Amino acid sequence: MIDNLGYKKNLFILPFDHRSSFIKLFGFTNPDLSTVEKETITHAKEIIYEAFKRAVSDESPRLSSRRTQPSASVPKEQAAILIDEEYGDKIIRDAKNCGYNVILTTEKSGQKEFAFEYGDGFAVHIEKYKPSFVKALIHYNPNDDPLSKMRQQQKLEILSNYCHENSYKFLLEILVSPTELQLKEVDGNNNLYDNGARPNLTAKAMEELQNANVEPDIWKIEGMEKEDSYKIVTLQARKERDNVGIVILGRAENPDKVERWIKSGNKIKGIIGFAVGRTIFWEPLTGYKNGKIEEEKAIEIISNNFLHFYHVFTDNN
Repeated sequence: MIDNLGYKKNLFILPFDHRSSFIKLFGFTNPDLSTVEKETITHAKEIIYEAFKRAVSDESPRLSSRRTQPSASVPKEQAAILIDEEYGDKIIRDAKNCGYNVILTTEKSGQKEFAFEYGDGFAVHIEKYKPSFVKALIHYNPNDDPLSKMRQQQKLEILSNYCHENSYKFLLEILVSPTELQLKEVDGNNNLYDNGARPNLTAKAMEELQNANVEPDIWKIEGMEKEDSYKIVTLQARKERDNVGIVILGRAENPDKVERWIKSGNKIKGIIGFAVGRTIFWEPLTGYKNGKIEEEKAIEIISNNFLHFYHVFTDNN
């Protein structure tokens, strides 16, 4: 087993590494963006980053235990941004200079099958910034095409090995979307799939990846309604890997649903935080884009939304 595998500290992530989503938000139709269009996306991400900074405090929590009274702000050592190089170069450099935790994404955006954004040169781009964490996103269902799964496993093993050999913590986001047959079995009801089949499928996907020598320090998983569902995936994530952590992602769902997911998981051993992005920033960014609110108001709302989910996780924990 890998030495020092895992991450046990609380981790509250504001992810805005999305690329395809931002292109759609601003209605850009030509895949070859102009300089002005790229700057528009970059500025939107700078708004989110400013909101992150306002929500984060340099003060450390009074105790190391997660079961302590949370501060009014997110403690700096427990906060992180998840960002891409394409639109986030200046943000990454500033965050590193300010001592924030930076998670750098590695995947090409909008792909059904995992591919490195920069191909075989992925390591050069990691070394360019030396982030605290390196992230990959995959769409992976145990019933997917075996050849596709194998290709993803091979690429992720390379990334996993690279991270551990070079002292980067590896964060793997896994989206377990239903196959056509799985969806048919629940009469097309996604909620039935989420609450019934997905927890076990997620655990099986984790096991397959672990058996392929893909060893995340942190798994980023889709939210679940029941504590027992989280227990299924945490048992697999931490099987012979006691220090591995899990963060709950928001999947762009409405705030009430994300709040339920967090409350269902925040007391489960091994669940260390969340990674909620579009649920936090999409509506205020859209309002700003449409001229309904000023930039300052968008920053304020995003910052308050991030703080809200931090308190949902930590209050009465």
